[in-house]
Amino acid sequence: MTTYRRLTGELFVGSHAVAEGFLTKRQIESGLYRRVLRNVYAEPTLVHDHRLKARAASLLMPVEAAIGGRSAAAWFGAPFSSASDPVLVVLPQDCRWKGPRGVQVHRTDLRPDEMWTSDDGVRLTTVRRTAWDVATLEPVMTAVAVIDGMLHDARLNDGELTEAVLASAFLARRGRWGSRRAQFLLPLVDGRAMSPPESRVRVACHLGGLPHPIPQLTIYEQGVFLGQVDLAWPEAKLIVEYEGAYHFDELQISSDDARYERLVAAGWRVIRLSSIDLRDLDAVVGRISAALEASPLHA
Repeated sequence: MTTYRRLTGELFVGSHAVAEGFLTKRQIESGLYRRVLRNVYAEPTLVHDHRLKARAASLLMPVEAAIGGRSAAAWFGAPFSSASDPVLVVLPQDCRWKGPRGVQVHRTDLRPDEMWTSDDGVRLTTVRRTAWDVATLEPVMTAVAVIDGMLHDARLNDGELTEAVLASAFLARRGRWGSRRAQFLLPLVDGRAMSPPESRVRVACHLGGLPHPIPQLTIYEQGVFLGQVDLAWPEAKLIVEYEGAYHFDELQISSDDARYERLVAAGWRVIRLSSIDLRDLDAVVGRISAALEASPLHA
């Protein structure tokens, strides 16, 4: 391992390494290092994800800027952006830095107290400011999924962000650009959600005019635990479960089938969804609507 790799934590600005004599240009371009952004390189053993890309952007951005929005959300329990997504950098209005390819800049008001530095040395927007930028810049379903993830992480780790804190933060910014959009999102977010697909289905149901389901409902029958389910309408005894890739592991399939058998035996109906189903959310809402209408309570 070279001295320079040890000093930089395996992520470095190429021109700086050459200027300081740690590496030559030929060494950098030899293929030993992965280019993350223009002029920023990484040890190839590092996981090439969005967080690495954001760390790379932080080495280039000016001191008055911060990683923000969906990119900063990775530090707050919502690492849902991919390595191919652009890194969001939030800048004050008078900063003219454009950033390299792979970086998206957002010029807006940005106060010093809305920034902080993470343990790994990355300057980020605070959790409240991050949630605001996610709410005002991202499509509704993406925004809800990211903020759900941030809220859920805060619940698990005794973090600052709660639904009440979020509402207060959004209220404090009322009248600013995006405030109506942020207020629209407030009743949609729910820190009980445990996955982006679950959040998307829940939002689709809301936009489709269906009653709000309860996320992550724990179900008991005569004191016996039957299972914890993604979304549920208890009055209609209807459950919606999203089955991600891990659900198709042989042991998980057996466990899921046994759980569904217990739920069905107790009178619950179960709609099982896969990633293919989520390509057509209108059809998903239609299935859920039909199941709700067919419930004995509706009749």
